[in-house]
Amino acid sequence: MDDLTTEQRNAASLHLDSMSALEIVRLMNQEDARVAPAVGREAERIAQAIDWIAEAFRQGGRLVYQGAGTSGRLGVLDASECPPTFSTPPEMVVGLIAGGPTALTRAVEGAEDHPELAVKDLQQIDFSPSDVLVGIATSGRTPYVLGGLDYARTLGAKTIGLTCNAATDLHGRAQLVIAPVVGPEVLSGSTRLKAGTATKMVLNMLSTGAMVRIGKTYGNLMVDLRATNTKLRQRSVRIVREVTGLRAEAAQQLLERCQGEVKVAIVAHLAEVSPEEADALLQRADGHLRAALALARGDRGGAMERRGDD
Repeated sequence: MDDLTTEQRNAASLHLDSMSALEIVRLMNQEDARVAPAVGREAERIAQAIDWIAEAFRQGGRLVYQGAGTSGRLGVLDASECPPTFSTPPEMVVGLIAGGPTALTRAVEGAEDHPELAVKDLQQIDFSPSDVLVGIATSGRTPYVLGGLDYARTLGAKTIGLTCNAATDLHGRAQLVIAPVVGPEVLSGSTRLKAGTATKMVLNMLSTGAMVRIGKTYGNLMVDLRATNTKLRQRSVRIVREVTGLRAEAAQQLLERCQGEVKVAIVAHLAEVSPEEADALLQRADGHLRAALALARGDRGGAMERRGDD
């Protein structure tokens, strides 16, 4: 452990216990400023991971996060936010944490030390070669994560490692390693700080980037959200209004005719077709709203040409 960057003492915080609250805040803010550049240096590897994940989704595969402690919790968090944000089924993005659900709120001692438990967890969700595994281990040496990656590779699945240290055991176990090295923590070894922030940033990019690539957005609008509460229902109306120019009441009525499906509503209005026809266009376009609208324009143009030939 002594050779890990995340376990080193931070020279700027050697007298942390003697600092005022304001000094602590300024120091932590100063250290946090190192996180984004560290993540930025991993841009090409993150992009490669996004392409792998998006391709897996297109083929019916899943994104599976596996980690222990803070790393595991962040994976579960990212997975749990995909269904309401992108209207994905819960099994499309899965978060596994050493120790199971109990470990989300309370430490399960020793759970991360058993690689065989990772294999068991993956087998329980029927992990397959069509899935992508992201093993999250800040230290780069967590046995639970390494065991999961080893098992996934025996199946022929794509494996991605996420760590905040350089040259770790993880580097030899995953096909692709994303390693934003953020330096020693303000509180030595407390990787829920900068390392946790870097991990969250990378996971945001992986899931969001892959969802964008498979057509879950239109521009920067969340057009495939699942309106499961008042806030999201209001957002659905706002998005439809933004794209179509309709007033609130008309947008609401359009959504009701389209069973609350934002993309269907937008295509139905802009292409001047029924909800059923809009849904068919989206299916032909593999769910990409922009492509569905282009198909509608092409179909309309073709129909006009045929009428002109009559």
